[in-house]
Amino acid sequence: MKSTAILLEREDMPDFEREIFLKDLQKVTEEYFECEGQTALEITRTEEGFLVCVIFNARRIKSLKRPI
Repeated sequence: MKSTAILLEREDMPDFEREIFLKDLQKVTEEYFECEGQTALEITRTEEGFLVCVIFNARRIKSLKRPI
């Protein structure tokens, strides 16, 4: 049986993982916003762990219809 471990204590996120995270997140943000330009990811170490900020430009907030 193959085991995969997630390292919980790290100081930084490698560029490759940042790219994958931002591509995954972009799929979600485009559901709610009309986005333009690049998305930035800022990770800051805090006493409790990390403060994660995702920054992107949006031209508008999309209107969603409630399911019936």
